[in-house]
Amino acid sequence: MIGIRRRSPRGRPGEPSPLGPDRVEVRPRSLRIAGRVCASFAVTGYPAEVPLGWLEPLLTDPGRVDVALHIEPIPPPVAAARLRRQLARLEASSRAGSERGRLADFEAEAAADDATELAARLARGQGKLFRAGLYITVHARDDDELRDESERIRALAASLLLDARPASWRSLQGWVTTLPFGVDALRMRRTMDTDALAAAFPFTSPDLAAPATDTAILYGLNTASSSLVIWDRFALDNYNSVILARTGAGKSFLAKLELLRSLYNGVEAAVIDPENEYTRLCDAVGGTSIRLGAPGVRLNPFDLAAGSGQADELTRRALFIHTLTAVLLGEQPGPAGRAVLDRAIAAAYAAAGITSDRRTWTRPAPLLRDLAAALARDSDPAASDLAGRLAPYVTGSWKGLFDGPATVRPEGHLVVFSLRDLPDELRAAGTLLTLDAIWRRVTDPADRRRRLVVVDEGWLLMREPEGARFLFRLAKSARKHWCGLTVVTQDAADVLGTDLGRAVVSNASTQILMRQAPQAIDQVAGAFRLSGGERAFLLSAERGEALLAAGSQRVGFQAIASPAEYRLITTDPADLAGLDDEPGPYPEGE
Repeated sequence: MIGIRRRSPRGRPGEPSPLGPDRVEVRPRSLRIAGRVCASFAVTGYPAEVPLGWLEPLLTDPGRVDVALHIEPIPPPVAAARLRRQLARLEASSRAGSERGRLADFEAEAAADDATELAARLARGQGKLFRAGLYITVHARDDDELRDESERIRALAASLLLDARPASWRSLQGWVTTLPFGVDALRMRRTMDTDALAAAFPFTSPDLAAPATDTAILYGLNTASSSLVIWDRFALDNYNSVILARTGAGKSFLAKLELLRSLYNGVEAAVIDPENEYTRLCDAVGGTSIRLGAPGVRLNPFDLAAGSGQADELTRRALFIHTLTAVLLGEQPGPAGRAVLDRAIAAAYAAAGITSDRRTWTRPAPLLRDLAAALARDSDPAASDLAGRLAPYVTGSWKGLFDGPATVRPEGHLVVFSLRDLPDELRAAGTLLTLDAIWRRVTDPADRRRRLVVVDEGWLLMREPEGARFLFRLAKSARKHWCGLTVVTQDAADVLGTDLGRAVVSNASTQILMRQAPQAIDQVAGAFRLSGGERAFLLSAERGEALLAAGSQRVGFQAIASPAEYRLITTDPADLAGLDDEPGPYPEGE
């Protein structure tokens, strides 16, 4: 045993040094450092091929293990010369064995084929050669624990087809080699190509490093390691997410799966559903389904929230009526029109007995026809003009959406607003009523809780000016109200080609990309800085396969659903026609 004792800066032995341990005992196979022991190993044998993340089992080992990979590039002329000599030796050995009648050496033939392929790639500039040394240092509290830990790590390495040899009589050099000094004192190296090293560098696992929270949800199986992909969007800087995919890739399936599992965790959700795809899910979990445009379904824009924490609720309602009137008229009224409209709104509320006194807010709110009547009573010519232009929505063919008090209340842990039944003439107004109802719930200071707003087929909402403004406002300020926005759309190129779309994407900490069209892949790859492999993955992804990007973390996964979940969220016509049959374990997306 050799002891190395370091003196402290003051010259007295035994005092701790800020530069490292004050005493190192060097043994033939181990070291004792600061009351602990460690042993080093050098990897001398490697498998013929290494998969992606081949160092991951060693890097994620629960014990205290230091892993160092030293890499030294080999100049291309030197690498080419060495490959030529290696090929010559292998061919000479094979020819000599054949002349002497020996059986074929399959290992030598495989090595010759690999060397030939590597030489060709090297000549084309598709790869390089490196001298790499892989070293491991195991730490423990005492010798018995070190012996057990060393045997366990060597067994783990053997399971990866790595031959880890102890650094006998060179334990000090082995420990120094695994320190972050960049010094390889053992120099037991192996020649590797670019692909083999790229699979290990920069010491990352193919699994997602998700925060350990009680509110994380399961997205699916990792396509690289078959481990679970669990993610909590509410643990990030903001809670927004976007799902971009071409039609038929399974984006709506994934959005509904995330929504359903978020409900399990107590998240309150609201959904803007343009195609009536969320109704079965909503009914199954006891949610509220509001089918605007259906006979007898109405939301009264004049309703006040008596329990709202907003002291200026009445003023806010009046301002919203101004916005709604502009949407109904197709343009913003002039100064005179806005003035008479403001008087009429105040008169309509006063006629219903509603004032700024909060106690009056429980009284029945006025209707659109009351506003039109107040305009008709005003002697100003601008008032008569506005009353006439509002007539189709009060007494004409389009009165169904406003003809009476509200028949539904957007309340509950899940509220789905279906817009499919809205005629084109009322779609803008119906969309505005929907967005207003959602915004009032999200921004109510008297009811703070985790919320999720899902906008399916977001490109439809972006076509409406008010819908576009709502998305922009919610994407910017949702986090302040403990709310996350999920935008699902199939027109990735259109979304990324507009200022609004780029704002929605840039304000989403969680970005999920599914199969993309070849025409849009260049724009998507540039916007999300995709690698060549990620680009190829999105072009060839199967239904339900996706790439989750959160900052610098990227992981591919296959969405999975239980049979019960699958029955609730699938919209595949073939599945809907035979719901009594047992569905498969993987989603077939819509």
